[in-house]
Amino acid sequence: MHLMYFTEQPLSSWDPETTELEEVAVGGGKTQRVTALLHSNKNFDPRDGSRLYNERLDEYQYVDELGFDGIMLNEHHTAPFCMSPRINLFATLLARLTKQVKIVLLGNPLPIWDNPVHLAEELAIVDMISNGRLVSGFVRGGGVENIQANVNPLFNRERFEEAHDLVIKAWTQPGPFRWEGKHYQFRVVNPWATPLQKPHPRIWVPGVASRETVVWAAQHRYPYIGLNTNFDVSQKIKDLYVEAARGVGYEPGPENFGQLLQCHVAETEEKAERNAREFMWMRGEFTGLAHPVWGSPTGYGSPSNRKSLIEIAAGRRPLNVPPPLNQRRLEHTFVWGTPDQVITQLKHVLDNNRVGILALWGNDGRINHEDSMNCIRLLGKEVLPALRDHAKKLGLKDPFEADAPVSLTQGPSEVLAPA
Repeated sequence: MHLMYFTEQPLSSWDPETTELEEVAVGGGKTQRVTALLHSNKNFDPRDGSRLYNERLDEYQYVDELGFDGIMLNEHHTAPFCMSPRINLFATLLARLTKQVKIVLLGNPLPIWDNPVHLAEELAIVDMISNGRLVSGFVRGGGVENIQANVNPLFNRERFEEAHDLVIKAWTQPGPFRWEGKHYQFRVVNPWATPLQKPHPRIWVPGVASRETVVWAAQHRYPYIGLNTNFDVSQKIKDLYVEAARGVGYEPGPENFGQLLQCHVAETEEKAERNAREFMWMRGEFTGLAHPVWGSPTGYGSPSNRKSLIEIAAGRRPLNVPPPLNQRRLEHTFVWGTPDQVITQLKHVLDNNRVGILALWGNDGRINHEDSMNCIRLLGKEVLPALRDHAKKLGLKDPFEADAPVSLTQGPSEVLAPA
């Protein structure tokens, strides 16, 4: 089983309850405070940013020392809930600062890249510096990411798929060659930096259950990682993935499925619950507070998704309200408590979801550095060994243990031996 650590890297020095937030109209005569896209960066203090970036690096190094299998990184833009606007910068730092963990990027938003060849080169450098520890996840990116990058959301999925194909070809086919696509044209594709892993690094796809993306991942034989999905949604993802996988000729196993859960551990349940409440600092919104249309601008989503957004904007349907803290605990999308309590809850998740990849989101809001380090310590020393034993009993292998193909058309990955 692959067990990895994650945090959104929040600007925890900033308090949304004491800051005047911009109000936007959301339909039906209602307004909503926002912390994404139009929330002014006057609320960012580089002194706090400097401290927090270095605290995160210390925490990531501790994760590596304690024997986690991976560190999950992501990126978001123009919002205080995530201080990582360029995922590859942190990946490069971790490639050198860590020794054992996989560097799991979930992931690079392909549609906002105007030059996927440059992306292929950057990721190859990360893979080489880390001695072949890169897992390169790809995402479409949220609507806010498209707007801030000045990318037409109408072509989001088209750019995602074409950029993916170009990156894979740049990694696997010797250059120079020419690329003439709909959205990208290059006279010469000939990157000098190529990955240490052959045929290429593993690709994992995270998401919140977009039907099109689940099917696309299954058709490529890429593992799909559900982001804070409850048991019902996780089962729907699995059913959809299995159907698509069988359609292209293979039977998926636990190595094809993953889960991200919010998880905080402390010595006492009271302290764990106090810190758990910090995860609700953005009112529990997964990606901050934003106008619903920004999250899925015109052309970005499927027809059914666009219809629901129109109904919200017209006031005919209420805004989707994130579940409260205790409901999240009941749904097993957030577990907290002492090590024994967390082990019991996470075993139940593994029994139900049967995933080979589990990411534990241990820090958010204003949880301080000391408590974050303590959470990592308890996870590494007490929780992870118990989960590994349980996963072994259930036969939950990750893609590395299963020696699974990196894609539908390629075999397993191997790391080239040192020169």
